[in-house]
Amino acid sequence: MPGSLDLSQLSRWPDVEAPGLVAADSADRLILAESEQAREDARPGEIVVIGDAYGALTLGASNEGASGIRVHQDPLSGEIALAANAARLVPDARFVSHPLETDLVAGARVVLLRLPRSLDALADIAATIAAAASPDVVVFAGGRIKHMTTAMNDVLRRFFTRLDVTHAHGKSRVLIARGPLPAPLPQPRPGHSDGLETRAFGGAFAGPRIDIGTRLLLAHLPAHAPGGTASDPWIDFACGTGVVAAAWAVRHPGVHVYASDQSAAAVASARATVLANGVADRVAVARDDLLSQRADGSASLIALNPPFHSGPAISDRIAPRLFLDAARVLRSGGELWCVWNSALRYRPELERLVGPTRQVARDRKFTVTVSTRR
Repeated sequence: MPGSLDLSQLSRWPDVEAPGLVAADSADRLILAESEQAREDARPGEIVVIGDAYGALTLGASNEGASGIRVHQDPLSGEIALAANAARLVPDARFVSHPLETDLVAGARVVLLRLPRSLDALADIAATIAAAASPDVVVFAGGRIKHMTTAMNDVLRRFFTRLDVTHAHGKSRVLIARGPLPAPLPQPRPGHSDGLETRAFGGAFAGPRIDIGTRLLLAHLPAHAPGGTASDPWIDFACGTGVVAAAWAVRHPGVHVYASDQSAAAVASARATVLANGVADRVAVARDDLLSQRADGSASLIALNPPFHSGPAISDRIAPRLFLDAARVLRSGGELWCVWNSALRYRPELERLVGPTRQVARDRKFTVTVSTRR
């Protein structure tokens, strides 16, 4: 058996690094400890890991002898971090990334799960496991107690006949679910607002609603702008459920839009949203970390509602990374239309990273700005 893996050596890269933000915590360690016997009894290919932030669960299990691990991480940055940490710390690790579909969990007997913040996301995960995993599957679902609620227990009880709760350790706890119940596969949750159809899988920001920041941005986006062609599409950056992309395509027949997000749930939701609005032929949706699939100086117009959460933590270091890549993709004179929580005071960063910035709108909570690429 290999030596113990020091989880404190994991890196969060390419995610933000900052004091208080860690790549592994006591919940990861507790999940590994509680699942040790079940993992020893599992054969190659029977272990699944879901929600592994930076690779602690996958690499911890790999280092202890597991092979053929199937992994699902919602953020693409998590997949990149897992691969980088594996290459550096556990080069013999064998794992394959999957979307949240039946192939991920088919025949699985052990599932290691970091509990998501969203109950809808947990329901989608539990439904997928219950629909396709082995009848004797055991799910070890853990998290930090401060982020756990009894509603999570209720969600798991909808999909499993037995739920056990471990003692707290290191301010963390694990829920152990057994006996999967018959369940349909997850479908996007529907919504309708401001003349748009919205669709959202669990975990997508704001669900099937239009959040108030995006609503303010939509109210002030320009009626006319350069680009919008197949070669120079308007870009909905960090698109979430694809509301801006769909609204642009609906409002401007003939305009082409490119929507991008690193969240698998967001990308699936955006594709469902543009399909529901009948504009899928003019809106391309991609899962990408930043805008890496777009060429330098290739865009005339980008809209952005930047995230400010890194996992459960709030950080002001996420948005500047997005501003910088938007600046790279914009051509000279191109515009970045951005909405942000006014308390975060992003205007100096937008001025520094993109170019001259003016305020377009402001309400009690949010500010809309337009920055022109130098």
